[in-house]
Amino acid sequence: MRIRVLYHDHCFDGAASAAYFSRFVRGAFHPDAEFVYTGMAHKASQLFDDTLFDGDENAIVDFKYSNNPRLTWWFDHHQSAFLTPEDAEHYRLHRTERKLYDPSYKSCTRFICDVARDKWGFTAPDLEGLVKWATVVDGALYKDAKTAVELGEAAMKLTLVIEGSKGSDMVQRIIGCMQRMTLDEIIALPDVQALFQPLWDRHQRSIDMIRERATQEDGVVTFDLTGYDLEGYNKFIPYYLYPTSVYTVAVSPSSFRTKISVGSNPWTPIEPKHNLATICERYGGGGHARVGAISLEPGALDEARRVAREIVDELKS
Repeated sequence: MRIRVLYHDHCFDGAASAAYFSRFVRGAFHPDAEFVYTGMAHKASQLFDDTLFDGDENAIVDFKYSNNPRLTWWFDHHQSAFLTPEDAEHYRLHRTERKLYDPSYKSCTRFICDVARDKWGFTAPDLEGLVKWATVVDGALYKDAKTAVELGEAAMKLTLVIEGSKGSDMVQRIIGCMQRMTLDEIIALPDVQALFQPLWDRHQRSIDMIRERATQEDGVVTFDLTGYDLEGYNKFIPYYLYPTSVYTVAVSPSSFRTKISVGSNPWTPIEPKHNLATICERYGGGGHARVGAISLEPGALDEARRVAREIVDELKS
C-alpha cells in the first residue's frame, strides 16, 4: 500500500498535518503502508496535475481541494479552500467522511486529530504537543509579538526551519520525525541545527531589512522586499516593529512567484473589520479572515505593487 500525501509546504501546520494524518492512517487502517510526500505551494497557476495522484490512496492536507477522482482523503480549514466554484460544487456533491472541510479550526492538524478521534476512535497522546503547537503557530496564538519574533520555543524554531529551508527535503524529514519524536528532540538533531543556525542569523537580519523598508500610515504597515531573499520571513516582524498597527501588506518576489502578503495584527486593540481572505480572493488568492496572500507569476512586480496599493487603500478606508 502506497499512500501519497500532498501537504502545504514550508508551513508548520502543513507539516504537522501530514505527520498526524500519516500516524492516523497507519494506526487505524494501513499499518504497513509506505507514505510519500509532495509539498504544495500557492502559485499563480494552481491546477493539480493528474500525475500527483499516483498512490494506492491519495490525500491532501492543509491545502486546496482537487476534484481528481483518485483523491481519497482531504482535510482543510482555509476559507479559500476551493480553486473554482465548480470545485466547491464538486465537493458538495461528492463529500464523504474522508473528505472534510471546516474553516472554524485554527489549525488543520487539530481538525484531523478531532475527526480521527470522533469518527474512528484513533488517538495519539504522544503527539498532543504537536497538535497544540500547530494550533498556536497557525492561529497566531502567541502571547505577544515579542514572543512570536524571538522564537524561544522549539516549535517556533522549527517553524523557522520549515519556512526557510530550500526545497522540500528537510520539511519531509521533519514530517517523518514529527510522527515519533518531540519537537525539542527534532530541533536538537544535528542536521536540523545546522540549518537552523544560518536561518536564525538571517531572521535577525530580516528584522533590520523590514525596518528599513517598512512604513506605517493609518494603521497599515507596507513594505516591498524586492532585492532581498526573504521568502518565508517571520510574518509577525511588522507588528514587533509597529505594535500599534492593524494590518500589513507586503510584496516579496521569489523564483516561482511574486507574492502579496496581507495580514492583521493578532494583538491590536482595534478589532480588524476586513475579511482578508475575501479581499485576496478577488485577486486569485485566499487564506483566512485574519491573514491571506496572493500569488502572481514570477517577475510580475508592477502588477503586484498595483494590487498591494489597492489593498492598502481599502484597508486604510
